[in-house]
Amino acid sequence: MGSYRFVIASFAAALGLFASQAQAAEPESCRQVRMADPGWTDITATNAFAGVVLSALGYEQKVASLSVPITYVGVKKEQVDVFLGNWMPAQKALVEPLVKEGALEVVRANLPGAKFTLAVPSYVADAGVKTFADLAKFADKFDKKIYGIESGSPANQNIKKMIDAKSYGLEGWSLVESSEQSMLSQVARKEKGKDWIVFLAWEPHQMNTKFRISYLDGDKDYFGPNYGSATVNTVSRKGYATQCPNVGRLFAQMEFTVDLENKAISEVLDTKVDAKAAAAKQLKANPKVLDAWLAGVKTFSGEDGLVAVKKVLALN
Repeated sequence: MGSYRFVIASFAAALGLFASQAQAAEPESCRQVRMADPGWTDITATNAFAGVVLSALGYEQKVASLSVPITYVGVKKEQVDVFLGNWMPAQKALVEPLVKEGALEVVRANLPGAKFTLAVPSYVADAGVKTFADLAKFADKFDKKIYGIESGSPANQNIKKMIDAKSYGLEGWSLVESSEQSMLSQVARKEKGKDWIVFLAWEPHQMNTKFRISYLDGDKDYFGPNYGSATVNTVSRKGYATQCPNVGRLFAQMEFTVDLENKAISEVLDTKVDAKAAAAKQLKANPKVLDAWLAGVKTFSGEDGLVAVKKVLALN
């Protein structure tokens, strides 16, 4: 974590150094902001919040659908400017080498108080599965399977390492890889028949209100203690805040809450509205977040950013 703090401090220093440059129009190369979405509903939501604000400021957001490992390759090659989905500690093995070599900058924690670990339906927890160590006691009930997300994701790699090391007595277990939606379809099917399942879970996400789930405790090596207590960071390619100080300031000030994200996610999944429409609705309902996000931020052409965004959202 020492290298993380150093990079965050360096990023903050860069913001201070180039604050005066943010008053003037940025170079044309900064107009397009290249971002990534690994297909996770929470990152689709945060990208949508960013997209609404960027558009109102006169920027163009370009979001590529990329797996997490490919996203970091893109950051290293300076093909991705900003990624809002650095879940820690789950992505530690992927991110720390890039931080050490200076290929990636950790901008800030954009969602403190998140969760990311294994979970079970509440009726399974009530039957005695409350920790990672409890899984092996009921191996047959689970058919020795753990349901994960897309192949190659850091979370799946953590599960594979855990199984390969036979941690928590998980000898002979296997990982079922699919996608976020396919995994949750399995949860819905198993819950309907009160069958047993253990799967990756995180908050914010609609799964926390759609299903009655219990996060597992007792892990410190793979997803972290305290029921998978996690932090989601914003990361950028090296030098981004220096080259594009105005939009860099925006991302350095953009922080979400679990409640804000959950409401946008539920809007998208329950009513099938466009993610940016859901994000705009939440910003209209919570306009105070814009004050912090846009403090000192200008439009691409150098005008007051807060005024411009509120005008587009009809908040003036």
